[in-house]
Amino acid sequence: MRRVVQQRLLEIAIREFGVKGLEGASTRSIAAAADTAMSSITYHYGGKEGLYLAAADYIARQMGDHLAPALARGEVFDVTSPEGARATIKAALSSLTDKMISDESATWALFIVREQMRPTEAFERIYGGMMGRMLEKLTDLVCVATGSRDSCTIRIVTITLIGQVIALRASRASMLKLLERESIDAEAADLLKARIVANIDAILDRVISERQDLP
Repeated sequence: MRRVVQQRLLEIAIREFGVKGLEGASTRSIAAAADTAMSSITYHYGGKEGLYLAAADYIARQMGDHLAPALARGEVFDVTSPEGARATIKAALSSLTDKMISDESATWALFIVREQMRPTEAFERIYGGMMGRMLEKLTDLVCVATGSRDSCTIRIVTITLIGQVIALRASRASMLKLLERESIDAEAADLLKARIVANIDAILDRVISERQDLP
């Protein structure tokens, strides 16, 4: 029972911190919404700052639950070959797309966006979880898929590849307006994933072409 209460408390805290930030959020309001006493926040987390960091740790665990399967989908391919690495990138980012366009990620998206804009210790905890591991894994896959050993180029390519997926959540309102939709249905999701896969091919092929053009 205590674990359920703490989970609810953290989920509400993530929503409040995401909307109002650390300074604007009220632990009194968070406790009231979670139907628990203010003293429980002090007892378990030491105060608002401790609750904020605990919320970041909770997000890191949630991202692990969401993103680990995205990478695992690619394990059926031979990631030591360029073709297998490319297929793994496509499978991982297609799976991540499903998460980004669903409502499941909405609870922690605002929190992460705030930390991206003004990083604190909370960002280090989030990045130290599945987020950082996924980016490093994608970097390795891009290296194999393109044959490039230029570390700067590979990391920029990785940011570009995953950025197009993250934008589906970070720019969700603009996306829906531009698509003239109120939500993303299965048909729209398939179209988005198909375009992302096509973009992956175009980006990776460009890197290969640039490498081959070098003297």
